[in-house]
Amino acid sequence: MTINRANVSAIAEDLYVWLPPKRGWGLANCGLLASDTTALWIDTPYDPSMAGEFLAASRRLLPAGVEIDRVVVTHANGDHLWGAGVVPDAEVIATREALEHIHWEPTPKQQHALVTNSDPDSLLGGYLREHFGRFDWSATDPVHPDTIFTGELELRVGRYPVQITSLPAAHTGGDLIVHLPHQRAVFTGDVIFSSTPEQPGDHPSHWAGPLENVIGACEQALATGAEIFVPGHGPVLDRDGVREHIGYLAYVRERAHTLHAAGIPALDAARRVIAEQRHPELGLPERLVLTVAAEYRHLDGSAAPGALDAMGQVALVARELAEGTAARIPRPRTSRN
Repeated sequence: MTINRANVSAIAEDLYVWLPPKRGWGLANCGLLASDTTALWIDTPYDPSMAGEFLAASRRLLPAGVEIDRVVVTHANGDHLWGAGVVPDAEVIATREALEHIHWEPTPKQQHALVTNSDPDSLLGGYLREHFGRFDWSATDPVHPDTIFTGELELRVGRYPVQITSLPAAHTGGDLIVHLPHQRAVFTGDVIFSSTPEQPGDHPSHWAGPLENVIGACEQALATGAEIFVPGHGPVLDRDGVREHIGYLAYVRERAHTLHAAGIPALDAARRVIAEQRHPELGLPERLVLTVAAEYRHLDGSAAPGALDAMGQVALVARELAEGTAARIPRPRTSRN
């Protein structure tokens, strides 16, 4: 997949953001912090082709002889990590907790085989091909962090400080945020999936939770005093945009808790939240299946499913939405005294 070079743009002094030209699974934002002596990536694109586009764009912005020598990964989903293979000499930095998520997901080559060899007429196979068939991981080896940490870590890129803070389990079990005080910017990773009226985004897909922690991470980003917030997906936000996203998260959390208390199973609860169409501008509403299920697990202690089982439910609801049957949900049973 080729990314238009115009999507790499300056947002502060020596700070650039790479924004995919459209929304969808796997199209994550990335950052470049440059200096006269060294350069840092914040997250990487999903596959070698896209990562190569970002690398070429980055090199055009760097002084002669300066290379990308460090990569900070906000979390271990492949669409933020797997592109690091195009800078093999760079130090990859992630939280200690991110290692568990790396082992939970398929490897790049496993995922490539899964997508390309799946039956396109099957529920899951059709969904995977539609949303992930654009990527090529056939020659992508797993990426393992060189440096892991917990708590806080401070780096310097030339004269610029970089403050990295690990988070409690939120989008995944190993998230972090990157604060650039000089630029008054924060890269939030996927604790924020952003949307604006000019550039609508997608519904978030949270794997770990609880949503209280996701909201807390957003509030922690605001507490830095930053003015620029680069989400994991979607357009760059200001402080009001982050507050609006917190409102979205609070709504989903309240509905999940109410439906759980009413005895509605998690999958049906997700269908109900989708049917309310509180945010019709957002794409991929079937991803609420993942977010609601994660919140339910914190309420009832149920075990997390495997990645393919979780995506199978996502594919099921996507099919229902395409067929117009997702809103046909049985009413909850009520007791009679």
